[in-house]
Amino acid sequence: MIVSDTHEFGREVRALRAGRELTQEQLADAIGVNRRVIGELERGKGSVRLEIALAAARAVGLDVELRRRGG
Repeated sequence: MIVSDTHEFGREVRALRAGRELTQEQLADAIGVNRRVIGELERGKGSVRLEIALAAARAVGLDVELRRRGG
């Protein structure tokens, strides 16, 4: 899946978190952040640090791959 913005990224994290039957609180505890940060991430807020977004993605089973466009 190619994600083009923070809202799509957040929706995917939310869907996988819910599919694993994890609460926002449980995910937050697993990666060492406040539950509020997970809520912001899932709502697509651009202010969430990349380090946290990547940790949340890994915790719900997502791999993030960077690839050059146009090639």
